[in-house]
Amino acid sequence: MISKFEYTTLAPTEDIQQLGSILEQCFLMATGDSETYINRVGSENFRVIYRDKQVAGGLGIISMGQWWGGQRVPMAGIAAVGIAPEYRGGGAAIALVKHTLQELHTQEVPISVLYPATQRLYRKAGYEQAGSYCIWEIPTETIQVREQTLPLQSVDVSNHQIFHDLYHQQAKLIHGYLDRNQVIWQALIQPDGQETVYGYLIGNKEKPQGYIIVSQHSTKDGAILKVRDWVILTATAAQTFWSFVASHRSQIEKVRWKSSVIDSLTLLLPEQTAKIHSHDRWMLRVIDVVKALEMRGYPPGIQAELHLAVQDDLLVANNGKFILSVANGRGEVTKGGKGEFQLDIKELAPLYTSLFTPQHLQLVGKLNATETALSAATQIFAGDSPWMTNFF
Repeated sequence: MISKFEYTTLAPTEDIQQLGSILEQCFLMATGDSETYINRVGSENFRVIYRDKQVAGGLGIISMGQWWGGQRVPMAGIAAVGIAPEYRGGGAAIALVKHTLQELHTQEVPISVLYPATQRLYRKAGYEQAGSYCIWEIPTETIQVREQTLPLQSVDVSNHQIFHDLYHQQAKLIHGYLDRNQVIWQALIQPDGQETVYGYLIGNKEKPQGYIIVSQHSTKDGAILKVRDWVILTATAAQTFWSFVASHRSQIEKVRWKSSVIDSLTLLLPEQTAKIHSHDRWMLRVIDVVKALEMRGYPPGIQAELHLAVQDDLLVANNGKFILSVANGRGEVTKGGKGEFQLDIKELAPLYTSLFTPQHLQLVGKLNATETALSAATQIFAGDSPWMTNFF
């Protein structure tokens, strides 16, 4: 199926225009928006697939990192996968994704993450559910947190570097958080239409304890304050976060923010009036088994050994038996072993990210393991439920 298509980088202006037209049709963009998006990501970071010398579709690759167990793992974010209508259903999409994975493997990229429009396509390429993207909502009048314990400093969001160090302090502690590419930061502060994006440092400007980036929206259900991004590093910063959003109650009916499925910020609320507005799952693909397992962090104090047997029909270097030895929060992988923990490459994703426990995965037939191997894997991959705040 792959041989029917030609895979290459995006270069000629005419091809950029063709891909832009495809993306605008696929993602309901306004005319010209695709050019802005392609320029933001960088045309050199797009890949296209041709059929009979015509652009059949393309995608963007955003190079960044992701935090796992307190360690940064290099990651390729896959974005804007679009196929022209006349080429859909003919294998163009899976060919494009598989070619991209093969390229990333030669570049020794450990993992890849994407948001799926359809899971079936990406599962064929070895991706699986791996973490959450969750938007919470609360009626402003029910927050009932009034005391502002720290000062707030208004800042210009276009200078987003002012937020980077604070974000990094929080990101490395959260399972699945991004080490953001500039593309992600630019999208974060970019206004949608006529809106204005506001930014505030929480605490003293010389030593802030967090920040909040917001925008206001009028909808048929009333005015909404959207928290585009936030960092909370202390308990007093968390208190100030809630008092700040509550101060909008005279004009704003609801507040929305992104957080984990179990949000510790809601513990400061007097009642359980905050609800999950939407919940999606992103998918991850292990591209290099050895690098992915060795670069990830593990629970400190655990010393264990897991004998894996991995099946990967696309990237043959991932096939076979591996021994993962974990001590002092780090892992080492060697070839060989007993193969007591058997799974397909896509099932390695939710195990790797701690989205599901080994017992849960075995219960639904996603792996086959001995009791000893299950026990070792449970210790090794114990962690908080993975999540991130950025959609790409």
